[in-house]
Amino acid sequence: MAATLPLPLDGTPGTLEETQVRAMFDRIAGLYDLMNTFMTAGLHHGWRSRAADLAALSPGDRVLDVATGTGDLALELSGRVAPGGQVVASDFSERMLELARAKASARLGADEGVGVRFEFANALSLPHADDEFDAATVGFGARNFSDLDTGLREMARVVRPGGRVVVLEITTPQRRPLSTFFRIWFDRAIPALGRLAGDREAYDYLPSSVRRFPGPAELAAAMSRSGLRDVRYILTAGGIIALHVGVVGDDDGDREPRSHG
Repeated sequence: MAATLPLPLDGTPGTLEETQVRAMFDRIAGLYDLMNTFMTAGLHHGWRSRAADLAALSPGDRVLDVATGTGDLALELSGRVAPGGQVVASDFSERMLELARAKASARLGADEGVGVRFEFANALSLPHADDEFDAATVGFGARNFSDLDTGLREMARVVRPGGRVVVLEITTPQRRPLSTFFRIWFDRAIPALGRLAGDREAYDYLPSSVRRFPGPAELAAAMSRSGLRDVRYILTAGGIIALHVGVVGDDDGDREPRSHG
């Protein structure tokens, strides 16, 4: 689950400095898709499809996917803006971007109905003008922003008024028995898988980053602080996955975050 910048080094298990996180994602890039599919039983593709739905895109639109990793969400978005649209997908791992470009080439081939451009970029200082996109998304990367509020403000800044910002993220379920299963799976099984894959550090970082990330209501409040309105969120997969969406705009509107099952 691709990152842009890590959380500060504070002694928490799995917390890494920026250069370490970048090197980690470069290092695990080759196993990234396989591990994602195994860890989620392949369900992550459906979650990305729901995130793309929430972006409410139309043919010809332009959309930015932040922390794109190997590009799965970007490719999902490409079908929503074709023909004539464009997806710009950014990440800070060059190896992830290499694999994303190869995946896009294999899937899209010579299809000129939509363009997907992959670029190296820092989510906290996006190299784009204000109001440049019709929507911005981040899938499993927001928890790696070193400053969540800044990252969300940047995503809102580059989206035109009326456009949407969508955040797809893992969250910690609160109800048993799923909460118990989640702790066992993320705190024990995932690091064990990391050891088998030859990179325990990377898969210690994953559960640590999930535990540190704000819960759904807190993330919705952060999105509202970033200037988004009509913020709402959906919990799925028994409360393990949260999809948040907000609308860019200056009017007062409905600024109270709403949850939907």
